[in-house]
Amino acid sequence: MTAPPDMPLDRPPRLGVLISGGGTTMDNFVKKIASGELNAEMAVVIASRPDCEGISKAEAAGVPCQIVSRGASADVGSFSRAIFEICREAKVDLVTLAGFLAMIQIPDDFQHRVMNIHPALIPAFCGKGMYGHHVHEAVLARGCKVSGCTVHFADNEYDHGPIILQRCVHVEPSDTPDRLASRVFEAECEAYPEAIRLFADGCLTLEGSNVRVVDR
Repeated sequence: MTAPPDMPLDRPPRLGVLISGGGTTMDNFVKKIASGELNAEMAVVIASRPDCEGISKAEAAGVPCQIVSRGASADVGSFSRAIFEICREAKVDLVTLAGFLAMIQIPDDFQHRVMNIHPALIPAFCGKGMYGHHVHEAVLARGCKVSGCTVHFADNEYDHGPIILQRCVHVEPSDTPDRLASRVFEAECEAYPEAIRLFADGCLTLEGSNVRVVDR
């Protein structure tokens, strides 16, 4: 198994961005890179469905985009192999799940090189079926006073793997799922690029199942 780099990369990290829908997280990466807030290169976007709205956004940004359809794949294994072969060919340093809803199996050479962001504070409100508005509806139904987002290294379970960082968002009495989702997404837009920067700077170390952030 590989571990996060313990030394800074000597160049911007090459990102593989996996999408299943509108590509809003991918679009945030594009904007952060353009503004200089994120020193990274989007090497390839991979969409799990041919009707993803994010495909046109990737093309507009000039990022190579490929479609690996889960529905057209025989099983999770073949689906995953196709995805990671594309990432290898594109010389991807870090795979980022950006609203990617399909299960994948992570090969050994990409262990701790795949990140995900979840719109809640893991381990709360996560797992299969907990995505998008389902999460925010559940948070409000439970009467939570805080929610937020979690960036973690992905493994072969839904919303599992070592937590890199989390950001809290207060839940307001007047919140609807849409209002809460909007504020959580604002937190996501800062947290995910920050996690990528920490990875590229060699600041993430693993101690068992815990991620430690170290100064370089």
